[in-house]
Amino acid sequence: MRILICEDSVLLREGLVRLLEHSGHEVVGAFADTVGVAEAVEQDRPDLCILDVRMPPTFTDEGIRLALELRARHPQLPVLVLSQYVEERYASELISGQGGAFGYLLKDRVADVAEFVEAVDRIASGATVLDPEVVAQLLTRRGKDTKMERLTARERTVLAVLAEGRSNQAIAAQLFVSEASVEKHITAIFQKLELDQDESGNRRVLAAIAHLQSTGGPGATTHTQQTGFTS
Repeated sequence: MRILICEDSVLLREGLVRLLEHSGHEVVGAFADTVGVAEAVEQDRPDLCILDVRMPPTFTDEGIRLALELRARHPQLPVLVLSQYVEERYASELISGQGGAFGYLLKDRVADVAEFVEAVDRIASGATVLDPEVVAQLLTRRGKDTKMERLTARERTVLAVLAEGRSNQAIAAQLFVSEASVEKHITAIFQKLELDQDESGNRRVLAAIAHLQSTGGPGATTHTQQTGFTS
């Protein structure tokens, strides 16, 4: 996989380069700021971009703005955003913005090398991976959603498996039903939760968040280090 990195911390940037190259990936660019990144993406066509949220010169939102721009200009380009701590507004912008697969992880997750590399691979393959701390804050903000009560028992079961980041094919295999049946249930879930089709393609993420909230909130994510959703 060809990866472009944009991270102002020289230690983390060089660490990511070595980690990813050691894992068999090719780093096609490693930038200390956002200058020239968009042009490099156009020229080098990486398979994945890893960006820090806060970048020079103001260290506010340069990185996230670049991530949103890249997702809008290159909808098929997977983007992984790294942050020092949870910044809920930026996570919400990524979820609601245009584009394809993306991830939002805290930098502490990089310390678990195997787990981080797995997250990178999942995002590159089309999944949306959210740090459990991000999910926790989004759940707290949303509050109780009574629309969950509209779901049938079977729809709740399908949603519970979807919340684990499973594809329709994997859900069908786990529940011993056809993919067509799974698609029918998921369509009904989206309708009952009032998750309209839009260009962001992240209804699965929002549906999963609603499920996690209804089953105990943040504690429901403790079985994984990342919560991933296949778009």
